[in-house]
Amino acid sequence: MSTGFDRDREEFARGARAIVVYPDLGGSSRDADARLEETAGLAAAIGVDVVERHAVRVRTPRAATLIGSGQVEQLATLGRQEEATLFVFDAALSTIQQRNLETQLEAKVIDRTGLILEIFGERAATAEGRLQVELAHLDYQAGRLVRSWTHLERQRGGFGFLGGPGETQIEADRRLIRDRMARLRRELDQVTRTRGLHRERRQRAPWPVIALVGYTNAGKSTLFNRLTGAHVMAEDLLFATLDPTLRQISLPGIDKAILSDTVGFVSELPTQLVAAFKATLEEVISADLLVHVRDVAHPDTTAQKADVEAVLAEIGVSEATPRIEAWNKIDLLDGPDRDHLLAEAARRDDVVPLSAIKGEGVDELVRLLSDRLTQGHQRYSIRLATSDGAGAAWLHQHGEVIDQVIEGDTAIYEVRMAPGDFARFNERSAGAAET
Repeated sequence: MSTGFDRDREEFARGARAIVVYPDLGGSSRDADARLEETAGLAAAIGVDVVERHAVRVRTPRAATLIGSGQVEQLATLGRQEEATLFVFDAALSTIQQRNLETQLEAKVIDRTGLILEIFGERAATAEGRLQVELAHLDYQAGRLVRSWTHLERQRGGFGFLGGPGETQIEADRRLIRDRMARLRRELDQVTRTRGLHRERRQRAPWPVIALVGYTNAGKSTLFNRLTGAHVMAEDLLFATLDPTLRQISLPGIDKAILSDTVGFVSELPTQLVAAFKATLEEVISADLLVHVRDVAHPDTTAQKADVEAVLAEIGVSEATPRIEAWNKIDLLDGPDRDHLLAEAARRDDVVPLSAIKGEGVDELVRLLSDRLTQGHQRYSIRLATSDGAGAAWLHQHGEVIDQVIEGDTAIYEVRMAPGDFARFNERSAGAAET
């Protein structure tokens, strides 16, 4: 069923002519062109037609409009020339700033948080994803109910239950929002409990969990598909993946591991989304190994790495969690840039340069994943009857068979496996075993 939120998004997003504005407040690790490029990509992710990009140097932020009055006039003129109906500000705007800018620019205005929320609202495919996005939207919207809506009488989003202007109506809206958010939190609490039960069952198995993390559009889903043979949506599009996907994979010496593909991170990820997606991101928090997928062909790859690490710290991922880096998209590099990257990777034991789309380096990544997850494995000498085919198969599935010697009716296996698997083998097998 279409919601008011869905209709509102269609009105301003699909095909809307937009101008992207980057208010340069100073202190950013990226240059203005990089920020404009990323924000234009975010806008394109919901079908906005970006007709102009404009950086504005802000020496003293204005409480009313963030940028100076002369800069607002310049943007208004540009908007009329380009027939723009939407301005996307790559910054966090207060309610008053957004309202005043809409009045003076005579167009709809959304900020970075609003833009990312719009994308997530469009991308969420599962019931859980929709709950998470709606909660984040309502949290954002609750602080933006004001007494007057200027020339725009319709709401800026919501989910179809918000009223119009007026002090009394605004208070009613706030009460409806609070009630709806409380219901959503209860439903998400149930999701968290269900995930917790699933996680406990996996831990009892025990199967190691590998989580792919990284900046949006770094190639996580392409790598996930390459490793699992799955067909998760993988496009050259920001936030192509929103809902988490888990698949079983086999690695050398490991019969079964769980690989998790997660939502891509982005700089200045809205706090509302971090809170709403906590249940989903718990898969990352509890992972046995993190694979940080990086787009090393991107000019801002170092800054993107810092942004991902900041989000990981914010959601509570322990620094002690083992992690490796998959330096993706090396197929887009050549000459000295490629040579320098490969030389740097060769000096490190936690990095694999690869191309997920072409498969280059993926086998090396698989070997490194296996090595990291089997670091605690020990070598065991296990005797089995040559007729015990089931026992031999179990050893091959759960460990790495290094050597095998036949002595009459007895087969002696030299196997590397986790101590827990060795204990499980002894529970199911009548064969004698010794370290």
